[in-house]
Amino acid sequence: MQSNTALLLMDLQTPIMSMVPDPAAVSTKVNEALAHARKHKVPVIYVTVGFRPGAPEISPNNKGFMASRSRIASIDSADFLKVDASVAPQEGDIIVVKRRVSAFTGSDLEVVLRGLQVGHIVLTGISTSGVVLSTVREASDKDYAITVLSDGCFDPDPEVHQVLVTKVFPRQADVVTVEEWSKK
Repeated sequence: MQSNTALLLMDLQTPIMSMVPDPAAVSTKVNEALAHARKHKVPVIYVTVGFRPGAPEISPNNKGFMASRSRIASIDSADFLKVDASVAPQEGDIIVVKRRVSAFTGSDLEVVLRGLQVGHIVLTGISTSGVVLSTVREASDKDYAITVLSDGCFDPDPEVHQVLVTKVFPRQADVVTVEEWSKK
């Protein structure tokens, strides 16, 4: 494993995990990745999506977030930002808040990665067609080495997940299972 690696756990907040049909399946794989990262002293970075009360960051031009704006604006922002207890951060883990789909947009993730001298990111998260896809694309443009843990990601559309991890992501990232990554 590269010494300049960080594990990113993206959008694994309680309200988001509650939309997954089998959240235990996701948390089991993510916890396996967490155990491996912690054993090898790989920095763990939680990336959460959040907005100020009333969600003023959401533009009417943003179709994705506008579809959920009223629901997002009505949820207490502190409650919305909480990482699900099944994959809870530990002391020393880093939490980054973003304002858009990509882990980089509207966050200080890149500053944190530079500070840690990270050049290789390992991605997990919900959803494969959302935060994972956007982060892969942006991280590739920023010249990061990228690994996607295919079974550490979830998408509400299994077919979309499959196409992304088998056809799209391999163009810009290594795609492996948590078990395969744990053997490195």
